[in-house]
Amino acid sequence: MSKPATLGELKNSGYTVLSVKEEIRNNLIRKLRNNEQLFPGIVGYETTVIPALVNAILAKHDIILLGLRGQAKTRLIRQLPSLLDEYIPTIKGSEINDNPFAPVSKYGADQIATFGDETEIEWIRRDQRFSEKLATPDVTIADLIGDIDPIKAATQRLHYSHEGAIHFGLIPRSNRGIFAINELPDLQPRIQVGLFNILEEKDVQIRGFNIRIPLDVFLVFTANPEDYTNRGSIITPLKDRIDSQILTHYPRSLEDAIEITEQEAWITREGMQLHMPYYFKEIIENIAFEARKSEFVDQKSGVSARLTIAAMENLVSNAERRAIVMKEKHIVPRMCDLPHALPGITGKVELVFEGEQEGSLKVGKALIGKATREVFKKYFPDPLKKQKRAPQGQEQKDTSEYAAIVGWFEGGNSVEVADDLPFEAYYAELSRIPTLYAITRKYFKLDESNTYDLASAMEFVLDGLHQNSKIAKDEVDHVTHYKDMVGSIFSNKGKFEDYD
Repeated sequence: MSKPATLGELKNSGYTVLSVKEEIRNNLIRKLRNNEQLFPGIVGYETTVIPALVNAILAKHDIILLGLRGQAKTRLIRQLPSLLDEYIPTIKGSEINDNPFAPVSKYGADQIATFGDETEIEWIRRDQRFSEKLATPDVTIADLIGDIDPIKAATQRLHYSHEGAIHFGLIPRSNRGIFAINELPDLQPRIQVGLFNILEEKDVQIRGFNIRIPLDVFLVFTANPEDYTNRGSIITPLKDRIDSQILTHYPRSLEDAIEITEQEAWITREGMQLHMPYYFKEIIENIAFEARKSEFVDQKSGVSARLTIAAMENLVSNAERRAIVMKEKHIVPRMCDLPHALPGITGKVELVFEGEQEGSLKVGKALIGKATREVFKKYFPDPLKKQKRAPQGQEQKDTSEYAAIVGWFEGGNSVEVADDLPFEAYYAELSRIPTLYAITRKYFKLDESNTYDLASAMEFVLDGLHQNSKIAKDEVDHVTHYKDMVGSIFSNKGKFEDYD
């Protein structure tokens, strides 16, 4: 069915124009009644942020999303246009999407006055009704609201006092739509003052004209609380005029964090089969969890979900590089690949003074170590668990499941693995260690034929023992050397300070 092309046809069709907030509210109600998914791809906000956002929309509020970096604020606001009608009618040629039944611009009023019911109508899509602006200190009132355009005036031979000489800014051009400002505190205070009327009186006033243009705009803002102290702040009168402030947050469960990374990270590599043990996913996510409570990381800046996405992609890429060089068909991450994830970690954490003194690489390695230790505890018995004391006069023996492994290293043995070692040599090197194969199979329940996952898991056990100060580990040029803890300390080659 064709859409009305003139004002007369639109009147005869019985079409009713709603305000943008009423339109969004109605479409939201319909989706709720039909149990439709509101914000695809948004994970972990089901019981917190999304209900608050829904309530604000139902209340027809302007909104600010307040949260640290990497909390999906921008992604959320970019999904709001899905709540708009697919098409709405406007007066053809109108710069500010004039309502055909009640134009607010001089152009729209003139068109109706001249052509009446023959005024041409055009239909604009929902994606054309969303505008977004990143707030920067150089943003001006002219950018957001508008100003006199001397070139337009000269080209059309208009006097500067003529309303046709106005150049409309982004907000008027978003009339009957959604306008979003990212990082609101970065706007200069005097520019923030220019938003007062839009939020409260719902109109704009262009400089030099004694007119007000009533606007129909749904305003959405995002802000990082850290900006309040570092780069700027939201002035109090403006905060007071924003109806609803919604706090975002990082994933609160490991499962949500893993789902986000799986959704966002590019890990499917053509022509090769990826073996990604679940504990690797847990280690990568735990790096971010550890960073968010680390004394070396600035907690006010936050640790973005982009850290785990980049780290996972780097981990898989190093395993892919090895497979390509070794002409193998399977991409299998190893524990010795984890240092290659550091480039995705070090640039995404803001360090406090103590962290800067330690150095970003050392802090990054410490975070990987702590994450490994936490995940190891989920799958294997605690190596540090106290054992029953031997009766007086008898020698105290290590009766833990790791006794044979630790004893083998104490006997002067060692293993050396590297990220460029062919799989057969890698597996053979790890198989030299007594009981390591049996312990790994016992707790991971891996099939004997699943040698790729089994080999990686065997190194995971070794790294877990290292993180619990049972054996030592040296890393030089991405070659990992596991050896006796005590001997390593007395040879001054161990990293005793890292064994916390």
